[in-house]
Amino acid sequence: MDFIGSFIRKGLTSVICTDVSRDGMMSGPATDLYRTVLRIFPGIDLIASGGVSGIDDLKALEAAGVKSVIVGKALYEKGTGILNSAPFALRSEPHSPAVRIIPCLDVKNGRVVKGINFEGLRDAGDPVELARLYSDQGADELVFLDIAATDENRKTMADMVRRVAEAVNIPFTVGGGISSVEDVSLLLSNGADKVSVNSAAVKNPQIISELSRRFGSQCIVLAVDAGKQTDGTWKVFVNGGKVATDLDLYEWVVKGVDLGAGEILFTSIDNDGTGKGFAVEALAKIASLVTVPVIASGGAGKPQHFADAVTEGKASALLAAGLFHYGHLTIADLKNYLLENGIAVRV
Repeated sequence: MDFIGSFIRKGLTSVICTDVSRDGMMSGPATDLYRTVLRIFPGIDLIASGGVSGIDDLKALEAAGVKSVIVGKALYEKGTGILNSAPFALRSEPHSPAVRIIPCLDVKNGRVVKGINFEGLRDAGDPVELARLYSDQGADELVFLDIAATDENRKTMADMVRRVAEAVNIPFTVGGGISSVEDVSLLLSNGADKVSVNSAAVKNPQIISELSRRFGSQCIVLAVDAGKQTDGTWKVFVNGGKVATDLDLYEWVVKGVDLGAGEILFTSIDNDGTGKGFAVEALAKIASLVTVPVIASGGAGKPQHFADAVTEGKASALLAAGLFHYGHLTIADLKNYLLENGIAVRV
């Protein structure tokens, strides 16, 4: 257990555990061992190996809490028929990697700011200092959004990106006012790992395809700000959440992914800064419609909200701002809470 723990503290999220005394013997798996491992490390994806001889063994492993199994000799000798009613392969959900925790830094005139429903902005600190702090605290990624982007301000953002890249050792995304290959090239060359496009993509959807072809889809995040209408539909907003469009949220995210976006950053304008929780129903629907990771944004007020975004909203990553900026919640406390509730995170 000490051996496993030493690697988990370095960020390991999956473990293949084999009882060598049972390997190849088809004498039954070491279910007691796996129960012990999962009790001590509840957040890991434990892959059991050794001893499986048939469907009863697979059911026993599922009862022990194991979600993945390696089967070898039993398949060679008995054929794939032993899996016909397996609790794993034929009804399992796709493997869920560790959830990423992402502080978001909205930047205006070189300072981090935060508001409610995209309004009432107040100062939250220096972006480079906060970036270094969050990196040291265990953030998995960072997002910087230039919420008052202008052509003149692009050089200012590029300088900030360079200074952030020198200060942290985790990936970070930059967005705000990006509308051309040149904008993206400038930010990436200064150290950004990904870029986020929003209003420009709504006005010219082909920019998603152009950027994806040039830089790779893994580098392009489609940020979507949306508000729920009185009729229950969700409409996309642009210009920092100030201008409504006729675009349907769900149709837009599907189109964006089809055009080449490698990730969706969904922010509920109605929930943003309220502390009432994420828009989990909308999150879940988005996640069901696209095959790329979905980042939950807007509304987190307590640790339970983050857990709900994963279990109910099927989010791949969790983004927050004010909770972290003003010290209401630390990244370590959030990760510990998620682990205690069975949600894998990077430790």
